Amino acid sequence: MGDLSIEFLGTGTSQGVPMIGCPCAVCRSSDPRDKRLRTSALVRMDGRSLLIDAGPDLRQQALHSGIQELDAVLLTHEHMDHIAGIDDLRAFNFRQQRPMDIHANAATLAAVSRMFHYAFAEERYPGVPELRLHSIGKDGFNAGGIQVRPIEVMHHFLPVLGFRIGGLAYITDAKTLAPQVVNDLKGVDTLVLNALRMKEHISHLNLAEALELVRAIGPRRAFFTHISHMLGTDAEVSAQLPAGVELAYDGLVVEVPA
Repeated sequence: MGDLSIEFLGTGTSQGVPMIGCPCAVCRSSDPRDKRLRTSALVRMDGRSLLIDAGPDLRQQALHSGIQELDAVLLTHEHMDHIAGIDDLRAFNFRQQRPMDIHANAATLAAVSRMFHYAFAEERYPGVPELRLHSIGKDGFNAGGIQVRPIEVMHHFLPVLGFRIGGLAYITDAKTLAPQVVNDLKGVDTLVLNALRMKEHISHLNLAEALELVRAIGPRRAFFTHISHMLGTDAEVSAQLPAGVELAYDGLVVEVPA
């Protein structure tokens, strides 16, 4: 493997930060690190690029990051803050003159087929997105020329996929990880985990739970994403984190040993 990096296109929860109508200190913060679009990431490796999740902010994220091409898309699960921007992939269809390859588990692909039914109709309206769906099982797979290993975690009762690419493990919307998953992740260089807020949540890791998983897995460094306004400001929370653990923020680019 060669050069590997991850760019955090969005690090916010389903409502983003600031949240509509909220007057809290986090939502009123002038710190750009407290402005969080819905969670998504771009992985680059040897001139290829994979998008992880295509949420409702995809157009804004792609323009801000200057994304010109995508080799494939990985979807973690079917919730709208992770797939609502799929229609905007048609811009890459036009530019690259080919369908976009979408990799996800069977349940997520079924949801994509329902929600974007017009993209799969027998008689399709001109200009709809062209999508090629690929079902992820338990084995590693090739996405756009990059080798990926799926990591299944639980989002309350919903199975969600994380992804292992070289020295990077990316997991969002997790609440529980099976002991075998934790064991398999040991030795990873860079770990990305969700950390929603301070208080416990039924379907997301809170900060304490995310920190406990970091201790159990032992990566060289860890970054937290899928953050809500209830976690606190970036400055306040960052001051409490142990060495090697950081809050990710929109636009952060991290180089990872492949």
